[in-house]
Amino acid sequence: MEKTVHHSSPLPIGANHPWLAPLAGFSDLPFRLLCREFGCAAACTEMISAKGLMYQSPGTTELLHTCALDQPLVVQLFGAEAEVIAQAVSLLVAWGYMYFDLNAGCPVKKVVKTGAGAGLLQDPENLLAILSKMVEIAGPHRVGVKLRSGWSSGQEILAWIEKLNSLDLGWIGLHPRTVRQGYASRADWNVFDAVSKVSTLPLVASGDLLTAEQGLRCIQSTAVSGLMFARGALADPGIFTAYRRALQGQDGWGYDPEEAKARALRTARRHIALIRTYGRDGSDLLRMRTIIPRYLRGFHGVKAIRQRVVGCTSWQELLDCLNEL
Repeated sequence: MEKTVHHSSPLPIGANHPWLAPLAGFSDLPFRLLCREFGCAAACTEMISAKGLMYQSPGTTELLHTCALDQPLVVQLFGAEAEVIAQAVSLLVAWGYMYFDLNAGCPVKKVVKTGAGAGLLQDPENLLAILSKMVEIAGPHRVGVKLRSGWSSGQEILAWIEKLNSLDLGWIGLHPRTVRQGYASRADWNVFDAVSKVSTLPLVASGDLLTAEQGLRCIQSTAVSGLMFARGALADPGIFTAYRRALQGQDGWGYDPEEAKARALRTARRHIALIRTYGRDGSDLLRMRTIIPRYLRGFHGVKAIRQRVVGCTSWQELLDCLNEL
């Protein structure tokens, strides 16, 4: 893999600096750039296998595709072996990447059964050892960790999270659901305050931040330092602008339905332009056919248009569908 762009921008954490969360299958370079245009202050790569990176499998290295506009960028890694992750971080540092996040929150069974992702919550000592190695290589305050609130109880991490304070981490990302909950039920924002009482590290919130208003409520009613949008950004990348407007006491985007539809079409066209410029393989059109329908909510006759979109065989055909709307 060729050497990448060096990312020298400082990593912003704060109420006015919303992040794009790592989204498997979605937070590629074109989508990250789209979110940045709407005010995303920092973005994470998709979850990347440290072991896959060491073997430089094509599918893994593709996830690292970046450019000068895509910064500051956080590379999220997953794995269960400290030495393997340390080697991966060393390689990434040599390629010019600066910030790293360890995924200790993914509840997907095939990840957890290897001891990685949320499986690390069942082995806190290994989790701490991995993070210590990452900081040793990347440097102080350049490594973070994405956590769940526990395995089956929302209070489990409170027993050991204070130990993270001495590792020179840069932040903690917290999704306040348990592993067993997956993405069901409601995120327990009370966990943010409980963690903040024992942790001295900046806390970046995730979970049930589907709208700008929910993001504003979270930042104003809990002790978190900042937040990251995940599913909310997938539904509308403009959530970053709407949140920042709401934070300033403005009305977000407003609620005019026609303007909302016009904005959705502009966003879809811009996403297409970015993926055509920064896409990496022949599957870009296929992937975009599944993404575009997310932008078409609220349109009259949308079911028929969606059916046409998923059958498009060229970029022009896809754009023609949007033009008809």
